[in-house]
Amino acid sequence: MDQAEVAALKAMMEWEGQRGAPPAGFPALPDLPAARYTSPEYFALEQAHIFRKSWLFAAHIDEIPEPGCFMRWDNAGEPLIIVHGMDGAVRAFYNTCRHRGAPVVTADRGKSARLMCGYHNWTYKTDGTLVGVPETRDFANLDLTCRSLIGVRCERFGNVIFVNFDDDAVPLLDWLGPLADEWTEFGFDRVRLAARHSFDLNCNWKVAMEANMEVYHVPFIHPDTVAPLVDSKRNFNTLYPHGHARMLAPPPPQTNREHVRAIDSPPEWQQIDTVGELGRTCTQSYTLFPNWVSPLSSYFIPPLVFWPTSLTTTRLELVTMALDWGDGPAPDLWTVPDASQPSGRQMSAIIQEDTQFGEAIQRSMESSGFRSVPLSYQEARIYYFHQNCDAMIGVERIPPELQVEPVLDQAWVWPRDPRRESVLAG
Repeated sequence: MDQAEVAALKAMMEWEGQRGAPPAGFPALPDLPAARYTSPEYFALEQAHIFRKSWLFAAHIDEIPEPGCFMRWDNAGEPLIIVHGMDGAVRAFYNTCRHRGAPVVTADRGKSARLMCGYHNWTYKTDGTLVGVPETRDFANLDLTCRSLIGVRCERFGNVIFVNFDDDAVPLLDWLGPLADEWTEFGFDRVRLAARHSFDLNCNWKVAMEANMEVYHVPFIHPDTVAPLVDSKRNFNTLYPHGHARMLAPPPPQTNREHVRAIDSPPEWQQIDTVGELGRTCTQSYTLFPNWVSPLSSYFIPPLVFWPTSLTTTRLELVTMALDWGDGPAPDLWTVPDASQPSGRQMSAIIQEDTQFGEAIQRSMESSGFRSVPLSYQEARIYYFHQNCDAMIGVERIPPELQVEPVLDQAWVWPRDPRRESVLAG
């Protein structure tokens, strides 16, 4: 990020802290229909279109580090295998044998030059090619070249692996758009996977994720954790194509550095030396549509990834990526040891604060008293997210009473922004 852009973003944060109302011309945000959080019909549309057409975080290369390594992955409701091929390429396949539909692999992880279905020993190369069928004499006209494992789009951004079920989807770099350039400084091609843990929440996935898409709640929910790090009044949001967004906020003017040092700059972690001024001094968090939210700093890349498991339940993945930690303990930003838990880990204080009301909110939303959701200017990232959900589904498929009016038009989406134009010109 060049110095002109850094200066512009600093000016925008200061303007946010001084404004007395939403910016001139910013559209009034209509209420979100309440049933978007409780409707089985809308949930089915999300599953069929949003999670079938978007690029989704699947793995880190550390999980399949060498040729022949594989791992099972089914967070999006489809059983996949992520494979580090013997030729060095990383691929994804449906974990479904082309014979009778049995899973090709049953271990969560493994390493083999061949993938063999345990049911009848049909055998595949790591590029998906079918190379072995017992008793071929009993199969009339079986063409092995037509029976390869069925692949799923699989691409990498640095060491991070994404999948997409849509054969016609744009390439990952096009999906990321300007984020790909902005993320270059954070060393996605150098960070290792330090921690990856999952927790089940009893609420709709959007309820869980939206708690991490605005800072309106920070002074009230996080008075001793996030509030000392983030000046919520000077928060500046940017909307990007494809539903992505960024929040950027400086620390409060009076920050007790010693109080927040363990969160903000843990001394035992290695700094990512390519991170620029804003990444070192501010809090910036990106929403990667549809279900990834991550602060990025000079110490870590720690995405929170929200996977719907039903209309009213969510699996939250808490991931920490960081530079090599040598012989020391692996960094883990989001969880802490807890011997009473089956996994031996528990969510950190910040995550517990963000998730503490999820189940109660879901129950309350299912009552007759939940009619609609009014959103403020500072919650515009949430409204923009919902707009893009409808765009991905296709408005023609959505019942009128569940639709969101697309009031945040391209005038407010990067690289355009009337706020910047006005502030920087004046």
